[in-house]
Amino acid sequence: MIKAKILLIVTILITQFTFSQQKSRADRFFEKGDYINAASQYEEELNQEGYTKHILKNITTSYYNTFQFRQAYRYLKILTSGKFYDKDKTYDNQYNFMMYQVLSALGEYEKSVEYLSLYKSNNTVRDFSASDAISTIEDFKLKDDDYTIASAAFNSEASEFGAIRKDSILYFTTDRRSYGPLDKNYRWTHRPFLDIYKVKVDQDNKPVSEIETISKEINSKLHEGNFCFTADGNTIYISKSNSEKGKKKFDSINNNAIHLYKAIKVDGKWGTPKKLEFNDVNYSIEHPSLNVTGDTLYFSSNMPGGYGDFDIYFVAVNKDGTYGEPTNLGPTINTENREQFPFISEKGNLFFSSNGHLGLGMMDIFVSELRKRKFIRPINLGAPINSSYDDFSITYYNETDGFFASNRKKAGDDIYTFSQIGDIFPREYRARFEVRDYTTDNYIANPDVVLYNNDNVKIYESRLDSIAAFDIKIFPGRYNFKASANKYKARTKPLVVKEKEEETYIIYLDRAKDAVVTDENEDKNRIRIKDSTNIDERTRISESNTERKKEEITKTRLREILLADKDGPPVIERNGKLYFDMPPIYFDYDKWNIRADSKKVLDKLAAKLERYKTVYINISSHTDSRGTESYNQVLSAKRAESTRNYLALVGYVNARRMQFVGFGESQPLIDCDSKVCTEEDHQTNRRSEFEIVRY
Repeated sequence: MIKAKILLIVTILITQFTFSQQKSRADRFFEKGDYINAASQYEEELNQEGYTKHILKNITTSYYNTFQFRQAYRYLKILTSGKFYDKDKTYDNQYNFMMYQVLSALGEYEKSVEYLSLYKSNNTVRDFSASDAISTIEDFKLKDDDYTIASAAFNSEASEFGAIRKDSILYFTTDRRSYGPLDKNYRWTHRPFLDIYKVKVDQDNKPVSEIETISKEINSKLHEGNFCFTADGNTIYISKSNSEKGKKKFDSINNNAIHLYKAIKVDGKWGTPKKLEFNDVNYSIEHPSLNVTGDTLYFSSNMPGGYGDFDIYFVAVNKDGTYGEPTNLGPTINTENREQFPFISEKGNLFFSSNGHLGLGMMDIFVSELRKRKFIRPINLGAPINSSYDDFSITYYNETDGFFASNRKKAGDDIYTFSQIGDIFPREYRARFEVRDYTTDNYIANPDVVLYNNDNVKIYESRLDSIAAFDIKIFPGRYNFKASANKYKARTKPLVVKEKEEETYIIYLDRAKDAVVTDENEDKNRIRIKDSTNIDERTRISESNTERKKEEITKTRLREILLADKDGPPVIERNGKLYFDMPPIYFDYDKWNIRADSKKVLDKLAAKLERYKTVYINISSHTDSRGTESYNQVLSAKRAESTRNYLALVGYVNARRMQFVGFGESQPLIDCDSKVCTEEDHQTNRRSEFEIVRY
């Protein structure tokens, strides 16, 4: 009997050893969640075995999970195009969604939406429109900033996120250091496990004390992540690795879930965290947030019965310390992908992060307004809060100020401070629309006007009087402004209505070619040649020619002076035209605000234009190739306009001396159609040029 047992054990060990030999070293790293080492090992296997579906799937996932999106795209492109050795060219639909995310992170959102459309179609979603999706993304990219942001002063080389301020103490989550030299690192990041830290800060959120751990009772050798406090600060809810007596608890497929714990402060000291009763070993419950009254707890979970991946739920917090049943917030908030990091504002509005709703790329932060005790359709907060990378864990500590986290600058996360400066929920603004003559800038009498919204629905229609203008309260967004008048060419102008009161939008019309000029002043200034005054007229023409010759000599001399003057931006000649040779006027991706580094450049140009008051310039702006042609056309026009406005409003250059035009992506210096350009390549294409058109 004993021999039989020994034989059985040996057989099992041999079987396990044989099975383990079928798995490569890369596979073993991958299964343990060590994606950094897995990617490195899969690279070696690719050199030996070539492109197999198995390796492509896993190396793609490894690079994606470690935020190395260019490498992930390299292999995703091969996988999704079927250019691998296996006869079966099919692949899981999740890789279409991954391709959508990766291309969005690289700024190629028009291409990314093609994969999102394929992903939706394979999931039997029939009402998805790629063109509508692109239009939606462009709309919130073109809206004015509602926030100003800055990197927090206490960031380090480690990851920091989940900041919450209580009075003058700021708490946050970080993996900045371990407890001791023998402590293990987290396999996924090769960094220490997450802990909660605290620091005293001043009114500008700058540290005025040493950064220290919140409590040895709270932190452990495993993860402590996102958390929230009750209003009095004496109870904390924590996302924490599921464990008992300091050891991880695993589910049936060997995953260590994240659970919610609660700890209470007594006499200034935190007690031991206790698990909430609705946790389950088979799934995660994390990212807690309490409403202002403390009777409802919101969280994220991948529990069964949701809409897909992680959803946002809530439970009632009863006065006796018990909890209600977890309730899913439903399809208005949750998607088949990931919704996490809920935060409930004092007004009851829900902020959260999602990669399932349309965004700028990866996880974006959204807000859903609470109306009649229901959360309405979420709104993307747009830039600068959101970027093409992960943006998450937003919290407010007063009505306008707070924190969020992002990995836009590095592979790890950083905390950013913000101030809300605009309305985040749509409201109507009073706007003025005018019809003017392109040449004279005068009103055009009695024009017919129509204003259409982006769905081509008429918002306003009328025949105006001699004052060719009308005022209307209107929501920000895209519109088409059409105007026609007698003896003028009709025109329709696409425009973006800003989140700003009393903004004026002008459409300029050109005269028709066969129109007769009737301007009285112009008639008086004409020279009429008659037989009785023929000699006098010839004399006047001769004098005029002499004056013109003097003018040409003056222009020639001024041209020489401009080319020789090296004080300020120099003037250069290119293809027979004069340009100010300017350092690059940089714009952040997708934005048109004049950056601080570019203001110094424009200040020098303004000073030089002040010295040469007869010089007129044309400002042309160019974008990179990311985005649609129509979007980039609008974006470049806004950049050129903001450059002109800065020179006029800050540099005091007469606005009539400056024209501006946007060329969109039509004239790149580096062709990005045939390759995936680097950020430096795109920055080179995002430029402004300053041509001297008159002097």
